[in-house]
Amino acid sequence: MDPRLDQIIAACRKVGREEIMPRYLKVAHQRKVDGSLLTEADLVAQEALVRLLQDIAPLPVLGEEMSDAEQHDVWNLGEAGFWCVDPIDGTSNFVNGLPFFAVSVALVRNRRSILGVVYDPAADEAFYAEAGQGAWMNGERLPLKTPPTELRRCMAGIELKRIDRTLAGRLAFEHPFSSQRNLGASTLDWCYVAAGRLHVYLHGGQKLWDHAAGSLILHEAGGAACALDGQDFAACDPWNRSVLAALTPELLRQWRAWVGV
Repeated sequence: MDPRLDQIIAACRKVGREEIMPRYLKVAHQRKVDGSLLTEADLVAQEALVRLLQDIAPLPVLGEEMSDAEQHDVWNLGEAGFWCVDPIDGTSNFVNGLPFFAVSVALVRNRRSILGVVYDPAADEAFYAEAGQGAWMNGERLPLKTPPTELRRCMAGIELKRIDRTLAGRLAFEHPFSSQRNLGASTLDWCYVAAGRLHVYLHGGQKLWDHAAGSLILHEAGGAACALDGQDFAACDPWNRSVLAALTPELLRQWRAWVGV
């Protein structure tokens, strides 16, 4: 596999150990314009990641804690390639003491992720993938478990925000799966599906840094995804992609049929 993967994992671990975990439960927070939370840990973690990643490959960095204009400027570089970073995905969990948050890094070229790492510093779990080379967690090939073959036996990751009331009501009262969870960190949700901890996934709208690494990891684990309207996931608006995903193509087929796309 690409030797840069080990370097990216090492960078994520370093940032987790030195910048994020020492601030866990110890930092004040504020609200951004969109209502999401921001802490000092997000900012220092992003600054540290930028330095470390540009030592690996001197490319522009597109980070969550940048302005919209700065983000779009990097995206519009197109073929040149860039790093896509979410320094702490799951900031609400981080602030409130729920140990489910992650550092996410993707190397994007030609607007497709070619390397992806999602690191959970609380559990010390690194999920990673290279396009065409499979997906792994701490050296173990993903998925870690064989998934069920029927949707009714699946554990689902469901984010009810940003979906219409009709679908939300069906998911709440007519769900076709055995149980559901909403864990609050999109980057880890993708990885939990890839690992077989969850089996199907639904999210109403993600930004580039939410899916850049995780969707690659799921794909390389043998999973599949589309948008809520059935469109090709990779072809949708990178700044607002809805998600239907599953650990196997057959489970995705059943999941799509129930949703109606």
